[in-house]
Amino acid sequence: MLSFFWLRCLLKMVKENIVIPEEILSFCCNGFQGSTSPPCSQDPGEREEAAGAMASPSHPRNPTEVQMSQLVLPCHTNHRGELSIGQLLKWIDTAACLSAERHAGCPCVTASMDDIYFEHTISVGQVVNIKAKVNRAFNSSMEVGIQVSYEDLCSGKHCSICKAYATFVAHSSSGNKVALKPLIPQTEEEKIEHSIAAERRRMRLVHKDTLKDLLTRSPHETELETRDGSVAVPAEKTRVESVELVLPPHANHQGNTFGGQIMAWMENVATIAASRLCHAYPTLRAIEMFHFRGPSQVGDRLVLKAIVNNAFKNSMEVGVCAEAYGQEMSISCRHINSAFMTFVVLDQEGRPRTLPMLAPERGDGERRYREASARKKIRLDRKYVVSCKQTEVPLSVPWDQSNKVYLSYNNVSALKMLVAKANWALAREKEKVQMYTLEEDKFLSFRIEMSVRIAASQAFSLLSDLRRRHEWDSHYLSAELVQQVDDDDMIYHVVSQTLSSENKLQDFVILASRRKPCGKGDPYVVAFRSVTLPTHPATANFTRGETICSGFCIWPESEEMSKVAYYNQATPGYLNYVTTNVAGLSSDFCATFEACEKFLLKNKEDDLIVRLQSL
Repeated sequence: MLSFFWLRCLLKMVKENIVIPEEILSFCCNGFQGSTSPPCSQDPGEREEAAGAMASPSHPRNPTEVQMSQLVLPCHTNHRGELSIGQLLKWIDTAACLSAERHAGCPCVTASMDDIYFEHTISVGQVVNIKAKVNRAFNSSMEVGIQVSYEDLCSGKHCSICKAYATFVAHSSSGNKVALKPLIPQTEEEKIEHSIAAERRRMRLVHKDTLKDLLTRSPHETELETRDGSVAVPAEKTRVESVELVLPPHANHQGNTFGGQIMAWMENVATIAASRLCHAYPTLRAIEMFHFRGPSQVGDRLVLKAIVNNAFKNSMEVGVCAEAYGQEMSISCRHINSAFMTFVVLDQEGRPRTLPMLAPERGDGERRYREASARKKIRLDRKYVVSCKQTEVPLSVPWDQSNKVYLSYNNVSALKMLVAKANWALAREKEKVQMYTLEEDKFLSFRIEMSVRIAASQAFSLLSDLRRRHEWDSHYLSAELVQQVDDDDMIYHVVSQTLSSENKLQDFVILASRRKPCGKGDPYVVAFRSVTLPTHPATANFTRGETICSGFCIWPESEEMSKVAYYNQATPGYLNYVTTNVAGLSSDFCATFEACEKFLLKNKEDDLIVRLQSL
């Protein structure tokens, strides 16, 4: 405001032909260019205090981290005054894209989004807080982790809404993919996410094969569910089709439609389809993993189609697809994306209502009906095997063909999480063998490591075959390969020399999952966990034992040297044995690991010959 005061004074002096002193003219010009108030003396302490108030937090911040806070206004909500999931998806995609572009240094596009489970609804007046950061960069794609929570400004309450993982691809100005620089994690949390990102990527790549395999083994006849007093609604009545014109506000600086905008339009038509089945206002609970097949640009017409695929007792799956075309429909549409969304209808107390039955159309409708049932099983496997914490899942999860991918993921990711922990303490050291311990709330874990003169790939090959474990580990009596799941996963029946409290030998059914390094700096991994098999139930001859999480990580130190580390999260039955070694009352661990070194050195030449012959 003072700038206008000085301007009026200057104009008056000019009109009255008054000579303007150079000092005043200089001050006025500087005032117009910078601050709107005249200069004043400032105490040095005040300047330091102001600088301190604007300073960054003391802890280092991930350079790719993006934080977004949005106040939920009436224009963002549905008829119930709750934040539209479509709007939330737009915010999630925007924050994730900005994080990806910070790392890539160039424009990025959304390639896929993993399963999203929405735990709560958000009301008008509350604040949505979104934090996104790159977990890992691969060749030209990167995984971005997104955490969403809401904040009630009146009560100060914070609550988690969802956690999501998105994959972005970096593109140059010419549209070609860009090779990304590697990301170096700093904190324990970042190291865990960086390590497990490779497993999540592997799971995405086999997602379609998992569904096809499950459908192949399922009956081809469509069995309709029966419910008392319920009349089946024809699926045709739930069909929705809508068109959207992509305008500049819907696209990024390259003219490509925002992935979040497409997801918001898809959520809109899916909600209408779900409403037509139940004649009520549904709530979106989950979106299944999906991939963008290709981009759409400003000027495209997007045709969005949705239909209810299957109605279960308390939830329904809606399939929705987006296709793009130009001004002329004569050119075939481009398939942009397909997604599957799970809706529920809540009563006044917030409990899911029973839904009407669905009568699928013949042909494709019956196929979609069966696929929806298969996807429901896969969602449950992913949610309760992959997403749950180790302490929330049974030790021995039943293994079958449909959940093999997720049990393998859980097996390897649990070991990688254990490896990435920061609070390992050196407990014992004997010659070349070091023993570390990690004390947590419910578990005591240990790590034994040493350097061995052997190539990491050879150590990986020898240690991943449990049938040879008895050659160096005196605790193993035998190990039988009962199922070769694939090249990377095997199931063994193991008999241990250790006697149980019942004075019987212990046996285990163990899933062994192997992983070669995904990138530079990654170790070779061999992970073990207990599973149950119908063909190998517990018997009276043995006491059935269980292992939560154990395995080897092998880091190459040179072409001929490797660091071999064994990890184990001790179960209660194994705890006394661990503490005895940690306390120095036994050297059994060190002796076993020294025997392991001798086994590796003795067999490395034979292993090399076998591998060359197989090639």
